[in-house]
Amino acid sequence: MRVFVIGCGRWGSLITWYLDSIGHDVTLYGRADSARMQRFMQTRENDLLRLPESVALTNDLQQVREAETVIISVNSQGLQSLMDELKPLALRDKTFVLCMKGIEIGTGRRLSQIAGENLHPSNKVAVWLGPGHVQEFYRGIPNCMVIDSADEETKRRLVDAFSGELIRFYYGSDLLGNEVGAAAKNVVGIAAGFLDGAGVSSLKGALMSRGTREVARLIRAMGGSELSAYGLCHLGDYEATVFSQWSHNRQFGESFIRGESYTKLAEGYYTVRAMLQLGEQYGVELPICQAVYDILYEKADPPQVLQELFTRDLKGEFDA
Repeated sequence: MRVFVIGCGRWGSLITWYLDSIGHDVTLYGRADSARMQRFMQTRENDLLRLPESVALTNDLQQVREAETVIISVNSQGLQSLMDELKPLALRDKTFVLCMKGIEIGTGRRLSQIAGENLHPSNKVAVWLGPGHVQEFYRGIPNCMVIDSADEETKRRLVDAFSGELIRFYYGSDLLGNEVGAAAKNVVGIAAGFLDGAGVSSLKGALMSRGTREVARLIRAMGGSELSAYGLCHLGDYEATVFSQWSHNRQFGESFIRGESYTKLAEGYYTVRAMLQLGEQYGVELPICQAVYDILYEKADPPQVLQELFTRDLKGEFDA
């Protein structure tokens, strides 16, 4: 399969390396002014991995025309801008695979909706979601992930083409639920970082239980299956987000509480705003998202907000 990967960050470069390793013809694209891409052009390396000579590197977005499958791994809030860049290329009969997690601020659009609204109908759209860290994949530690799409044939073709010893893919069965669950997972990751920074990591069990129920209610209200919150795209991704030293969202939350600078992308910082918009739109209370938003955007006192979050009015365990 001829694959064109857009996005040379840690995940885009890992996907490039992985798909090349299982025999696909892969080209990695990055902007000419990107420091990451400049380093790849000069050394074929970043801080985590080295791309083999079999991987093509380019700053020319027009080369996407030659690919069968287009992998996108960029900042989720920048997806619409990328779609605007791709429109003049009039791409047809390609498969677009979105490998990031988020909900668009202001519109509440899922990423597959953004792509679908901007691409020609002859193109197919899928998402690649689930747990995993570049550091572990590159060391040969396997994991399980999900590919989902509104088009069944596309989903099955991608699972068959992308599965290998390192990543076992499952067929997703709820595109809406998997996308919302994956995006919300990053918000829970920031909340977990807050708990680490405040020295109350023991509350992570309650956070995970309540977080899953909170997201399940929203997914159900939006028309998806609430069981999706308990799958690989949300609850199944908690270990890699709520506990891992490599989780950008968890690290960001911990650094924020400690008053330390953190410059790496933490998608949950943006997603929490969109989640609250969805909660209001669908009439679903999202107390964890609200707490994260209040701390990040309203400058609320973290100890007080966290105390109030975990001492709310008594409810049944599964009401949360």
